[in-house]
Parts: sequence; C-alpha cells; structure tokens
Amino acid sequence: MNNITYGGEEPIAAFATAPGNSALTLIRCSGKGSIELASLVIASDKIKNTPGNTIVHGWIIDREQRIDEVLVSVFRAPKSYSGEDSIDICCHGGVAAGKAVMAALKKAGFRDALPGEFTFRAFMNGKLDLTRSESVMELVSAKTEAGRRHAVTRLSGSLQKEIDEIKQLLVQVLAGIEIYLDYSEDEISPAMEGAVINGENADEAAGKLPNNDTALLVLSRLKKLSASWQLERIYQEGITLVIAGKPNAGKSSLFNALLKEDRSIVAEIPGTTRDWIEAWVSIDGIPVRLVDTAGLRDTDNSVEKIGVERSLSLLQEADIVLYLIDGDAGSGGAEIIEEIAGIESRNGKNYLFIWNKHDVSPLPQPFPAAGCVPICVSAKTGEGLTELSAAVIKMIYKQAATDGQFEDITASLGTERQKNLVESACAALEEALALAEAGEPLDLAAPMLREAVNALGEITGEVSTADILEEMFGRFCVGK
Repeated sequence: MNNITYGGEEPIAAFATAPGNSALTLIRCSGKGSIELASLVIASDKIKNTPGNTIVHGWIIDREQRIDEVLVSVFRAPKSYSGEDSIDICCHGGVAAGKAVMAALKKAGFRDALPGEFTFRAFMNGKLDLTRSESVMELVSAKTEAGRRHAVTRLSGSLQKEIDEIKQLLVQVLAGIEIYLDYSEDEISPAMEGAVINGENADEAAGKLPNNDTALLVLSRLKKLSASWQLERIYQEGITLVIAGKPNAGKSSLFNALLKEDRSIVAEIPGTTRDWIEAWVSIDGIPVRLVDTAGLRDTDNSVEKIGVERSLSLLQEADIVLYLIDGDAGSGGAEIIEEIAGIESRNGKNYLFIWNKHDVSPLPQPFPAAGCVPICVSAKTGEGLTELSAAVIKMIYKQAATDGQFEDITASLGTERQKNLVESACAALEEALALAEAGEPLDLAAPMLREAVNALGEITGEVSTADILEEMFGRFCVGK
C-alpha cells in the first residue's frame, strides 16, 4: 500500500459519504474494468451490459451470502466524474452496512482510493482543470453560504476563463517581441510594426514593450486577481472575533445573542466565566470564530487568574476584539477614559468598543473618551446588534484592503497556490516592463514574459509536475 501513487488506472473504491447514523451511505468506485469487477459482488444480471447514466437495483453478495440491498449508478467512460468507467453504490446507512460492502469490493480486487484520487483522475482525463479541481475541495470545506457560492463560481470555470484570457493577451505581447527578435529592423514591414506597437510610431514606442498597452492591461487584471485572495481567504478560513471586557460587562450575554443560542453561562456573579468558550457563527456570509473570555481584572483567585491570562493571550490572537464597557456599572468619565486607554495600550489590535446595557444606561453625551465612539448595544434585548455586525464587516473589509465590493469581481482566486503563481506572473511582467523602459534589449524581456505565461499555465494545470500534483491532491479528503 505504501508504494501506491497517483496516476494509475486500477479500480479504486472509497466512501463518498462518511459511515455513520444516516439513512444512506454512498461508495464510489472508478477505474479500468471497474464495472466488470463490481459485477462479481453485485447480484444483478444487468450490471455488465447496462448503458451509462443508468441506475440498477441489486444485492451485494459475498460467497453467495447477501450483504446489503443497493442501488448502483453506472457511468461509462468518458461520461463520468473521473472520465473512467465508474459506479456509485448507494447502500443502507450505518457503520456496519458500509464497511461490509467495502470489504466485499476490496475482496473482489478494488483498492482503497488515495485522498483526492477521483478528482486527480478527472484532471488527468481532461474533465477538470486545476482551478476547478481545487474548487471541489473548497466546496466541500465551505463554512458559509457565501463560501459555497464563491466555490461554485470557480467550479463553473470563472477563474479558468479569466486565466486563459489573460494568458492569451500575454502571449500576444510575447509574440510581438518574437517578431522583433526573429526579423531584422529592415525586414519589419509597416503592417507588422503597427501590429506590435499598438499603432504608435517607433519614436512613441521607445521605452515600451511591443503591445505595451496590452501588457499594462494584463498587469492590471493580474493585480486585481491577486487582491481578490485577501477577502476570499477570509470567506474560506474565517476570522477570530474575541469578546473581552471587565467582569459582568455582559460578554457572555453578547456571545449568546450573536450565536442566537444559550452557550455561555450568564450570571450576576462577577467572574462566572473562568475559561474561554468558542463557537462558529456566520456574519454576512463570513465564518467567524466567536470567543467568549473571562473578565479582565486583577484577582487573587488562582483559577480565575488562569482564565484572565488565557483571555489576554486570546486578545493577541484575535483578528478583531469586541471590548465591552458596562454601561450599568456607574463608571465615571475618568474611569472610562482609564479603561479605554489601558486596553488600547495593551497592543495594536483592531478594537471595536461596545457600550453594553444601553437599554438601561444610555451612552453619556459627550462621551468622556475623546476620539472613541462606542457602538451602543443591549445584549439582553438585541438592540444595536445589526449595527454591531455591520461594523465588524466594515473592519474585516478594511483588514482585507478592499472596499467590500466582492460580488463585482467576475473571477477570484481560491487557493494560496493560485495567489502565489499570480504574484509570480505579476513580478515577471513588471520586470519585463521595467527592462523595456530602461531601454534594455528585448531579448532580456522575453524570458520574463515566458516565465509569466508558464506561471499562468501552472494555475490551470497546463504546466505541472507529478510531485506538485500529488502534494496538491494529497490535501483532499478520501472519496473526492
């Protein structure tokens, strides 16, 4: 088993759904001869000769003993997910039934699929490019509806289309250079010269690449793609949002209100929360790891002291901190100023100051801490939570260096691999433009443009190596 690598055609099988307490379990099989091999354990005369895209009823058998009643979806190459002969076996749910069916398949000659091997074969058989292959795992891992929607857009080919268009434009620029390199200056006709300098005369084109306007357009589109990763990463990985403040400021109440369920214990006794508790919540489609922490104060209680230390550590880790000021604590102006100044000086994190219990204690006017305008909420009644969520989203967009107009982007990057390759293409193109501007020979710029074209080809998989592919698909779950 240790010697098995990607790239074979032998029949493979894996759970496409995790075995467990469910109505149905799906087992996927694929590979050369997989339909004939499966017929050895499926008691149905129809399997061997059934056409593709057909569902057949039968029984899984092992030494003439019935294992489970199943429905078998038959797919024949090339009209299948992997591009090979494939079958999907729908058996009863539960751990025992699925494992028994899988054992029968392996006894017949199937081997366990490697992580992502079905999608790897789909790529190798031309069913998917690498951007769409990666979007499959993005879709499986999506934490929110927005994340799912963005992954589906890439699965539909939006990124592949954008990369192909950019690459074709870059090839035009490279072709213009090749004309100058392949012909002497006397051999270049006016028509050829016009084609490669965008209609400019030779004097105007000095210090520029052939098709310079096209090169600048490509650079602009590449930079836009690169910038899309900042926000896309947040949609995929989420952010950590820590709720902090003094004891009894209402942190646990706000945690429960944002989560819309009672997870944290709420009591009037200060120091009730001794350790942090976390949960995932979606705010405007962005996955948020919401963390409730122990109240920040000096204490002699050894257990509470550990909780405070952990809370301070979480403040360092947080992407955004919601710092609650207890509006009902009767604090004076000087005390509020001291509290805010103390938390701001602790580190340079992004803080949103929250005036809690606004329903019983309105925000003082003017607010004593100059330059700080807290968001007024009532964790008890829900007042101000909409404004708080909007402020969180605004800060997320600020951190991502975007104006938040994500839906206006026709194509976006889905993985860090893609982002690194786009940045490589950007750097190579910028170097080519700089060489031309410095008056260097075009044969020095040409390799930079080829490097950019190759980087774009690596994004879609036109340029790839076996070790890169195995490393990439190895991150997939088994059964995909």
